Amino acid sequence: MNIFLSGSGVFAVQVAEALNGAGHSIRGIASPRLRKGKTVEDISTIDRLRAWALRHELPWTDAGELRAHNIPDKVHVIVSAHSHAFIGRQTRARASVAAIGYHPSLLPLHRGRDAIKWTIRDRDKVTGGTVYHLTERTDGGPIAAQEHILVPPEASVESLWRDQLAPLGVQLLLRVVNDLAGGLRIMVPQDEQLASWEPSMDAPLLFKPELVALPGPDSVFVTDANKWALVA
Repeated sequence: MNIFLSGSGVFAVQVAEALNGAGHSIRGIASPRLRKGKTVEDISTIDRLRAWALRHELPWTDAGELRAHNIPDKVHVIVSAHSHAFIGRQTRARASVAAIGYHPSLLPLHRGRDAIKWTIRDRDKVTGGTVYHLTERTDGGPIAAQEHILVPPEASVESLWRDQLAPLGVQLLLRVVNDLAGGLRIMVPQDEQLASWEPSMDAPLLFKPELVALPGPDSVFVTDANKWALVA
């Protein structure tokens, strides 16, 4: 299968290596641009996936500006691996077979970019990874593969990602690409009744009272550092 890979960091490189090792062909890369004030001559300042693309002489584009014209001809699958850039409808349509991504939660639970942080914050005992088909709804597309793991009591955000969720993501993405290459296309709709979405923990607090129902006389607002809730 011909693959266009959008992602960042060590995880995306591991996905690229796994796909190459399985006989698939990476045709292009999208990853973050150089950090502000850095130059391309200092290879250590480049995102690891971009450095990998340079070594393999693959065309590269900034993930934040990925458009349909950046996708080469004859790409079968677009793979999103630790990419927070939205991949639009016309861009996805450039892939003749599928556009898929990996999310480190049991979707539809913990949609949003800080899924692992919320898993640890909420003291979840079970989590997992999901490969899903990219759609207009962020983290809301049909599920192609999913597996659960138990969260170790001592786990941190970093250790849970590094030791369990990242390796699981590489495995699941490779499985789905291999399935697609064999003509097997799995698309299980997410159950919206079970969906949860949390904001980025780095985002400033947003209070929009006009977006919630007017409280009754016995209602109170309950807040924590990251959420507003209306308790009737």
